[in-house]
Amino acid sequence: MKFSKLLIANRGEIACRVIRTARALGYRTVAVYSDADAGAPHAALADEAVRIGAPPAAESYLAIPALLDAARRTGADAVHPGYGFLSERADFAAACADAGLVFIGPPPAAIEAMGDKAGAKRRMLAAGVPCAGGFLADDPAGQADERLQAEAERLGFPLLVKAVAGGGGRGMRLVRSANELPAALAGARREAASAFGDDRLMLERLIENGRHIEIQVFADAHGHAVHLGERDCSAQRRRQKVIEEAPSPVVSPAMRERMGADAVAAALAVGYVGAGTVEFIVDAELNHYFLEMNTRLQVEHPVTECVTGFDLVEWQLRVAAGEPLAAWLPNGQADVRFAGHAIEARLYAEDPYDGFAPQAGRVLHWRPCVAVEAGRVPGAGASSVRIDDGIAEGGTVSPWYDAMVAKLIVHGRDRADAIRRLQAAIDDAPLLGMANNGRFLRELLGHDDFVAARMTTTRLDEWARDGHAPMQRPVPEEATWLAAAALAARGDLRAGEAAGLRPAALATQTLALHCQGQTRHWRARLDGDAVQLEAAGATHTVRVRGEQGHAWRLDIDGVARRVVARRDAAGAWHLAEHGAGFIFSEPSARPDTLDGADPGRAHAPVAGIIAQVLVQPGDRVSEGQPLLCVEAMKMEMWLHAGAAGTVRAVHARERDAVAAGALVVELEIEAA
Repeated sequence: MKFSKLLIANRGEIACRVIRTARALGYRTVAVYSDADAGAPHAALADEAVRIGAPPAAESYLAIPALLDAARRTGADAVHPGYGFLSERADFAAACADAGLVFIGPPPAAIEAMGDKAGAKRRMLAAGVPCAGGFLADDPAGQADERLQAEAERLGFPLLVKAVAGGGGRGMRLVRSANELPAALAGARREAASAFGDDRLMLERLIENGRHIEIQVFADAHGHAVHLGERDCSAQRRRQKVIEEAPSPVVSPAMRERMGADAVAAALAVGYVGAGTVEFIVDAELNHYFLEMNTRLQVEHPVTECVTGFDLVEWQLRVAAGEPLAAWLPNGQADVRFAGHAIEARLYAEDPYDGFAPQAGRVLHWRPCVAVEAGRVPGAGASSVRIDDGIAEGGTVSPWYDAMVAKLIVHGRDRADAIRRLQAAIDDAPLLGMANNGRFLRELLGHDDFVAARMTTTRLDEWARDGHAPMQRPVPEEATWLAAAALAARGDLRAGEAAGLRPAALATQTLALHCQGQTRHWRARLDGDAVQLEAAGATHTVRVRGEQGHAWRLDIDGVARRVVARRDAAGAWHLAEHGAGFIFSEPSARPDTLDGADPGRAHAPVAGIIAQVLVQPGDRVSEGQPLLCVEAMKMEMWLHAGAAGTVRAVHARERDAVAAGALVVELEIEAA
């Protein structure tokens, strides 16, 4: 089917990614945006953009009528769903077809067949694809908690509770003992209902120490399908992928052939068309078992593009237009070849040292072009570094959507080369303005377990539980402290301004800076472009040579350094160091913090939505009792009573939006 104008029913980096390929192929593009995304890069990148509703996804990116109306108003004749949101909703694909729009994805029947995880598993067993043991309910009675508890006892622990309509790790809980099961069932049901509008659950035997390895498949409308090799996505936290790579360091050519054949069989079994991913869990003996099929383009598709040289979005558009795979793969599977090693790291606006708590705020510094240019070898053409993002400097990251703000992808000669290049890219493209996982990604890439290919799907959670080194909050190096002190002493200099020194009366001053619970003091003396910093009998000299694009050229005790630093509106300095962002503030300028030590006041840990309220005024509560749940960026965070007492007030209702630090529950604490 022919089409000329493409509406992208998504946001962020995937919307930008699709727009770029579509425009390169000559298609006009239409973006959609919620009120929270009015100034987002994807809305500015498209030829046209249409507001579709309020920030909650249910009122915008999940609102099918609003999306179809946007297509009608702009004359779009095709829709690309991206990933997430409506990308795996059969009713959306059907609604597009009914409206005369080409849906860039599989037919509704294939989405429905694979979207029901229990039904998909039955189909895979019938097609001869290996599956892990579990329980699939045949009727509503099988969804009762009592029945699921009985089946769990029969299967044995540990096991996984999974949403039948789930995907992307949502609606999934790991259960290691029977006493954990009731809470897991309740949480999985609630999350599944919120994310997919379907609270049905299934049980699956846990493959201990398993690796997540998936196969990219592609099928046309003429009954032909190929696979494009595997991706290893074993580095996960809370069942959410963090790092992906291709090829897998543990997959041999023979194993790739077996897994690829099973993946193609899975696609053909449901009449699949377009890009899809068949996910497997691989045990310690390298046996693979079907997990699910994602009937869409995956977040991690760039690593496949790197090692194959193919543009998968281009393939999607060509297949949707009716072209057969043979048009560019005349020899079918034999035309798919692999070169080098690619790794992708997901940059999340979250604090990995505080339970991966989601973050929101203003983007002070984000210049990925620096890393891309650094990865470009003179005379070699394309850069070895690719960064797909959906944020811009000066913009904001809101709590309404997924915490992933960018993907850093590198293509190296081999795995060691790719690891080194990706660590350098993380250094060269720091995100400042909010906590993020940049340093965590860098340290994970260099960890012995990752380098030796020993990662499993539970390894990061084990590290978090045990306080393993990569999960410990980093502290700034001495040179970073000195750089911050020198910049603070000079004041808010702008590039090229020679008059930025503080007044002469302040040429010698006492300077105090606070960072991560530590406060340090210096006697600072300004002398031209130099700052003398004296503390504890030692003197350091920092010369400020200039600044361009927030990258300062500093000479610290005779060693020239490039330091990325930006001052925020409150006067604090944000400095980048090996992927981390450290905030240095003068104590007198530090904003008041909420009294987290008051057990009678419960504050929202992040900006988000109230998912559940368990108490009301007058209720008696015990210490540690759950009060309410805040949901933000795919994560649930429970607030608990800091002490026994009586609920004095509840300041939020379910589905309310709350700001970070908002007071949500007050308690009258019982006298000791």
